[in-house]
Parts: sequence; structure tokens; C-alpha cells
Amino acid sequence: MSEELARRLSAAGISDPRVLEAVARLARRQFVPPSLVAEADEDRPLPIGLGQTISQPFVVAYMTEQLRLEGWEKVLEVGTGSGYQAAVLALLAREVFSIEILPELAERAERALQGLGLRNVQLRVGDGALGWPEAAPFDRIMVTAACPEVPPPLVTQLAPGGRMILPVGEPFDFQVLRVVQKGRDGAAVESDLLPVRFVPLTRAAPAAGGSASA
Repeated sequence: MSEELARRLSAAGISDPRVLEAVARLARRQFVPPSLVAEADEDRPLPIGLGQTISQPFVVAYMTEQLRLEGWEKVLEVGTGSGYQAAVLALLAREVFSIEILPELAERAERALQGLGLRNVQLRVGDGALGWPEAAPFDRIMVTAACPEVPPPLVTQLAPGGRMILPVGEPFDFQVLRVVQKGRDGAAVESDLLPVRFVPLTRAAPAAGGSASA
């Protein structure tokens, strides 16, 4: 349990009580390497291996809050990583579909989620920028790695009335958190929130004679 972390996030400006309750229910130490357990409740990103990180708790909570979840939504997460963000989403939404391109991380995340008894998360290994077409449309989409632009397949897979949040910008630099709100008419409106710094979204290698770009 992470009640103290939730209190600190509340003091830092997170106001959605459901998000704070989800953070309080989850022990972040269950998602970090054993050598970093003592640092798990610090409000900073931590390495989880393979060049990836578990995001800063404030950013996890802020991005989740910006999705405006009520509990009925089907959510797509791009970049499972440690599984911590997927666990937070699973406590707040009806169903979570999460994509991770690195099989080792996906396996670790699946073990952590199963250990917590979270049965409303489906995991897939693949190129997250391409989304999960057969499960679309999604009411909410969250991308937890930096994209140079908003991936068009994700906009397509966002349901009318849906909301997406993702970091947009150059890799290994600061990005901006961007919200994409899709109207009932299918038109997408983008707005920027605050600067962040994420590891870049890893893409699948282009097939021979083709391209993996979205």
C-alpha cells in the first residue's frame, strides 16, 4: 500500500479521489527491480532494465487524471513497461488493453498484474504505435513513451467522444504532454499540457521492402 505516496501526490496537485485511491492501493515496489525497492515510493522515474523506466508517480497520476476515467471505459495503453500504469488504469476502468514491444518486460508485467489479481488487463507484444485494431475502438488511449508525432492509427482507433494523452516531441529531449479529444463527429482537437521527459517509443523494425512507420 502507498497511502503516503498518495498524500504527497494530493499535496502536489492531483485532485481526482479515484486516482489517489488507486495509487494508495498499489505498492509501487512490486513493479521495480529488487535493488530499487527502497526507492520505490520516491517521486521520480526509476530504471527497470532494457533502457526503460517506470514513470515518476506524479506523471502517472497526472496522465491518469487527464483521461477523466469514470469506470465504464475500455482503455488502450501503449508501452506496458513495468505494468504499474496498467495496474492503475485497471483499478479505474472496465477493461485495459496494453501493448509492450519488449517481450521480457511484457512477461514481467504480466506476472506482476496476475500477482495482484487484476484480471481486466490484456497484454500483447507488438508495435504500440499501430495500436490494437481488432479491439478498437477505445474510449481512452494513453501512450507512455515519447512519439515524434501523434500516431495516426491511434487517432483512428479512438472512439468518438474519446480522449487520448501522450508525450509528443523529439527523443532524448523534453516533450510536451498532449491531449487528443475526438468529437462525436470524429474530428480530433489537440491541446498541450506540460513539459515531460519520456524514453522514446520503440518501433518494430521495418519489414524488407516495407516500412513500420504509422
